[in-house]
Amino acid sequence: MEFHIDSGALTEAVAWAARVLPARSPVPVLGGLLLEAADGRLAVSGLDYEASARTEAEAEVLGEGRALVLGRRLLDICKVLPQGPVECAVDGARLSVTGGGARFGLSLLPLDDYPDRPGLPAPRGEVDAAAFAAAVGQVAVAAGRDDALPVLTGIRLGLDGTTMTLAATDRYRYAVRTLEWKPAADAPAEALDVVVPARRLTELARSLAGAGTVRLGLDGGSLGFESGGTRTTTRLLDGRLPRHDKLFALGEHAVAITARGPLVEAVKRVAVVAEGDSPVQLTFDGTTVHLQAGYEDDVASQRLPASLTGSLTGSPAGSAPLTVAFNPGYLLDALGSFDTPELALRLLGPGQRALITDTADITGTPDAGGATHRHLLMSVKPLV
Repeated sequence: MEFHIDSGALTEAVAWAARVLPARSPVPVLGGLLLEAADGRLAVSGLDYEASARTEAEAEVLGEGRALVLGRRLLDICKVLPQGPVECAVDGARLSVTGGGARFGLSLLPLDDYPDRPGLPAPRGEVDAAAFAAAVGQVAVAAGRDDALPVLTGIRLGLDGTTMTLAATDRYRYAVRTLEWKPAADAPAEALDVVVPARRLTELARSLAGAGTVRLGLDGGSLGFESGGTRTTTRLLDGRLPRHDKLFALGEHAVAITARGPLVEAVKRVAVVAEGDSPVQLTFDGTTVHLQAGYEDDVASQRLPASLTGSLTGSPAGSAPLTVAFNPGYLLDALGSFDTPELALRLLGPGQRALITDTADITGTPDAGGATHRHLLMSVKPLV
């Protein structure tokens, strides 16, 4: 095998495929990247038992062939290569990489031991890559981190008609984002509901954000995306996330509306005195929200404009202040996942559920494409 390629194109392709390589693996060949040169293209592939990735780049192919080399070592070499053309060739039991006067040699791994790359799952439709990446980022903050509960470390991906629903929860918060997608004409009509590892899906979506429109494939065990010469798959998690419908149905509640940016800054400011599980308290009095954190002499507070409407237990919302308190990290995660100028906090009272929603929910008019974003938080005991 021998090919010539621009150093930037080689580095981009190797970096993209190396995303799926395991940090450690008892199977050495899974740390490898497969290079395949043919027909004026270089294909770079990587896989482990959870995900696979393959991308292509233009190359001048002087000799077709395949080679398997340590992926992270190759990536390290690509990062330090001088800019310009690079010559790569299999020389005996190694791959030589030469460019700008620098020369590297990489030992080859046994191709016979390398697993077959999984195929792309059956196509289901298309979605805007940038919108999908943004939506995944908005819900991923609520995904669990405890591997003892694997399904809670995932993101629910639901497909129903032209609506895609993404959702995540760690039992203390629940984020849901809907967006429009385009089902394939020959795709099955039934709704689908699967759970994808949050970390994998976040990395995958971020890497595809600039790809325009991507094709989505889904089968009983894996999710795949394809755009141009780039394709990637990730396994699905067993189980289902708890449904959010009843949790989000608050019944009688008060609604506080405030500017998102100033609220984020205020929470960051007062939270500097919040230690351990100490909450940030928000008291709404009808026209302002008073933020407080800390205890005794170590305290911080700030007041911002905010409106409060609606009622709790039949009483006018403006008749008495309404106080809720939240874990500051969870609250900042939730607020930071929105990008609208204003937010609505739908409140049931101290120690109860609170639903944070975006501008579409405030106005009753969904964004273009029917997109909505909601984030449920459990409030905690207010400060004494």
